[in-house]
Amino acid sequence: MTTEPDRDLLIVGGGLGGCRLAEALRGHGFTGSITILSGEEHPPYDRPPLSKSVLLGTDDRVDLKSPEFFEEAGIELLLGARVTAVHPGQHSVEYVRHGAAHRLGYRTLVLATGLAPRPFPGEGGGLAGVHVLRTYDDAAALRTDLADARRAVVIGAGFIGCEAAASMAALGLEVTVVEPAAVPLAAAVGPVVGLLVARLHKEAGVDLRTATGAARLTGAAGRVTGVELTDGTLLPADVVLVGIGGTPDLEYLAGSGIETAEPGSPGRGGIVCGELGHTTVPDVYALGDAANWADAQGNRNRVEHWNHTVDQAAIVAAQIAGKALPPPAVPYFWSDQHALKIQVLGSPRPDDEVHVVDDDGRKFLAYYSRDGVLTGTAGAGRVGKLMKTRPLLLTDTPISDLLP
Repeated sequence: MTTEPDRDLLIVGGGLGGCRLAEALRGHGFTGSITILSGEEHPPYDRPPLSKSVLLGTDDRVDLKSPEFFEEAGIELLLGARVTAVHPGQHSVEYVRHGAAHRLGYRTLVLATGLAPRPFPGEGGGLAGVHVLRTYDDAAALRTDLADARRAVVIGAGFIGCEAAASMAALGLEVTVVEPAAVPLAAAVGPVVGLLVARLHKEAGVDLRTATGAARLTGAAGRVTGVELTDGTLLPADVVLVGIGGTPDLEYLAGSGIETAEPGSPGRGGIVCGELGHTTVPDVYALGDAANWADAQGNRNRVEHWNHTVDQAAIVAAQIAGKALPPPAVPYFWSDQHALKIQVLGSPRPDDEVHVVDDDGRKFLAYYSRDGVLTGTAGAGRVGKLMKTRPLLLTDTPISDLLP
């Protein structure tokens, strides 16, 4: 094993969180050495386009920064570096790159690893034509398969499933979405707004099969031919996308002493952190999809949204650089589906009361409330109106102030 010189900052994970953290630190004037270890062979790229423009073929990989940026900023980017162990007591990590083992020391360590997509849990998951969608390579392989396909089945109506289904429909495929919940995006937006999202898909010709699940995949000559549902229905399929979520990548932390939680635990598991991203060992932070931060009340939650990762990177960067923390941010996420931008502000829960205040049959705007207080807003094609509610979510705004 090769032992390398220590780095001032070592970032494990070459995605959005690690890239934005390194960029923010240089912006703060941090002059120490920064190294990013990325398990992929591609430089840091943006993941949201994978299910949209990359799948449609209007974009190839969308890199977050140019190669010149990393060189000019003095940020060392080690691609194809898979971290295998973390030793906080020795302030070091072990990784394998191009078949060779290395040990690398650090002053501060930030864990910005993401998720591993859940494979299909039943029979037939290993057939050709069955895909997951997490990486650029996943998207490229799915795009290639779709070129010769006529019928596609998407298992799961979360964000990846809904976005990919919209892209497939735009490509002219016959698309069926299978979802155990009653509506798409049920866990994120609840039943009322979920029905409005379902309306968009149905108008675009997507066949929504809700309140049912996929029991097994059928195949012939090693390739998928269909999806059998739990109600006995058999859906023909040339391509199947499994979009049933992901689990935090935590195997490399075994024996490290860094506390982690199982996905089924409160807050959806992940790397256990305080409210500013500190893990349970000194000099180690975590951020992004695998990080389970506490809030000011001590409640834990692991969030998988783009803006949330960016906000966490800003908080961690400020601490490492010794700068003031950024002001509190209103949670925000978006999803592009069927030529509309669906946006959500705040922290609504699926069981909140929902008030649809604008609906023209396609575009809409809705408010969420709990105990008479505004908790969030959701809209499709109502960007301006929705963004005007952002300051209202920084205080306890009575919902009665917003309703006719």
